[in-house]
Amino acid sequence: MTTIRLTAAQAMVRYLAAQKNGDGDMLIPGCWAIFGHGNVAGIGEALQQAGDTFPTWRGHNEQSMAHAAIAFAKAKNRAQAMAVTTSIGPGALNLVTAAALAHVNRLPVLFIPGDVFANRAPDPVLQQVEDFDDGIVSANDCFKPVSRYFDRISRPEHLLSALPRAMLTLTDPARCGPVTLSFCQDVQAEAFGWPQDFFAEKIWHQRRPRADREELEQASKLIREAKRPLIIAGGGVLYSGATDALKAFAEKYKLPVSETQAGKSALPWDHPLNFGSVGVTGSSAANAIATEADLVIGIGTRFQDFTTGSWALFANPERKVVAINIEPFDAQKHGAFGVVGDARAVLEELDALLDGYAAAQVNPSLREDWLAVVDEATANPGDNTLPSDAHVIGAVQRSVDENAIVLCAAGGLPGELHKLWKASRPNGYHLEYGFSTMGYEIAGGIGAKMAHPDREVIVMVGDGSYMMMNSELATSVMLGHKLIVVLLDNRGFGCINRLQIATGGESFNNLLDTARHVAPSQIDFVAHAGSMGAISEKVGSISELEAALQRARNSERSHVIVIDTDPMKTTEAGGHWWDVAVPEVSARPEVKAARENYEAALVRRQAI
Repeated sequence: MTTIRLTAAQAMVRYLAAQKNGDGDMLIPGCWAIFGHGNVAGIGEALQQAGDTFPTWRGHNEQSMAHAAIAFAKAKNRAQAMAVTTSIGPGALNLVTAAALAHVNRLPVLFIPGDVFANRAPDPVLQQVEDFDDGIVSANDCFKPVSRYFDRISRPEHLLSALPRAMLTLTDPARCGPVTLSFCQDVQAEAFGWPQDFFAEKIWHQRRPRADREELEQASKLIREAKRPLIIAGGGVLYSGATDALKAFAEKYKLPVSETQAGKSALPWDHPLNFGSVGVTGSSAANAIATEADLVIGIGTRFQDFTTGSWALFANPERKVVAINIEPFDAQKHGAFGVVGDARAVLEELDALLDGYAAAQVNPSLREDWLAVVDEATANPGDNTLPSDAHVIGAVQRSVDENAIVLCAAGGLPGELHKLWKASRPNGYHLEYGFSTMGYEIAGGIGAKMAHPDREVIVMVGDGSYMMMNSELATSVMLGHKLIVVLLDNRGFGCINRLQIATGGESFNNLLDTARHVAPSQIDFVAHAGSMGAISEKVGSISELEAALQRARNSERSHVIVIDTDPMKTTEAGGHWWDVAVPEVSARPEVKAARENYEAALVRRQAI
């Protein structure tokens, strides 16, 4: 057997560079890295030697560069993923939030944090977290509950089994999610005689598991018996490449379609069977159908509480649920009849069993009336009105073409975008709303731009999320990945402030002006963005915003537009109840009233 003598870190990089997806592209096209003593000598040297054969990108924050990697995988519909390496201690733990984000959203990313010395000779090393009762625990054990596969590389030859297992997890459509290889820093530098064939090119094809025949037949029976079904399209429609299959299936059987946050853009907004968003942030059209539906057909959705209106939306007492999902865990929630298989394959096979079926026609005025509401909510309010999020969304929508990608994650914007944004092409709507991670936006924009360099990426972010994590704006300039960032300044956490008031509370600690302070906050976002190399400007109205967006589209580097917005105004049309517990005891009469309403809503849900 021919062997090659390399360090463990060099072997890992060479192996990763040889992995391909079914399209012939690199499965892992490069690595984000912030170096410290736990990875600079071993992994850092290996990455430097690899050069352009396995590119390295430098971030400014471990969590945010991981967000960029995850956004890339999402924008690529999980066909590719990225690696992320950090030192031990705080650098590694900064990845844990991003790991949870990837885990919740079922998105692939390869984390390679440094770890303590396997030989324990210098223990405790700098930044080592010691467990007084367990000698094998390190800070990296925090990754275990938020990783789909975790391994600690404490000998070089561990990579011979760990790396193929990692690739299997990253490419498995059901188990897909974050992989953590906790790489002991002394082992990174150790040499080993590696089998030459370990570095041979390998192609990882995305499997399309077919559903069990009995499950398909039972699902087709439930559909045939339904008079008022509703499809809920989730992210799995996009990840399985099932958008055309969904369109054909809905058209053939006259099935109305609604979309989750992850599934939005699965069907063009102007398709007559697309009734818009569903759930807590749903359109009045989709939610009206959902309320009366006798069958809910979930395709690639995990039925998060925002989708189900905390399971009070589907009010028809006779309704049933069919859940088509690649992951059995997601296919059986809340008594659903599960059809376990690839979304595209299941739709194609169900089609053969449903010939001749047609659902009852849905009143098209539901959709038409909702779109009229959207147009009204997003219209220019005039230059003398403090704009709402909806007004800003309308300005952005009117200023970009159908190929643009709008990206967001947290605050009030996701709800408004889910209701109001008109997505024309698949992946034109990029929302991280599984974990709703503040700070994802700008870093995520870089990942989306790297995935689709020919498409304009519009990052919409509130001032609260911007302040949490903005450093990758400098990275976007440094790497030449141009973003258009629309920064909505409502002076705080406006969305949670509204929820606080809606549940009977007093505005407290959410808006900057109602938080404890000695001096009022005066943040110059234009100067801040400009200091990181972006073009930046502030506008005073929606008309000025539309003009600025045209300048931004012509800019050669990242362009930030700041606009003040109303923290209280939101689109009241559409939407649905959401289960947010209200205190049973309070001195505030507003809380007592909110509690009474909450208990009444619980009774209504129990009656379903």
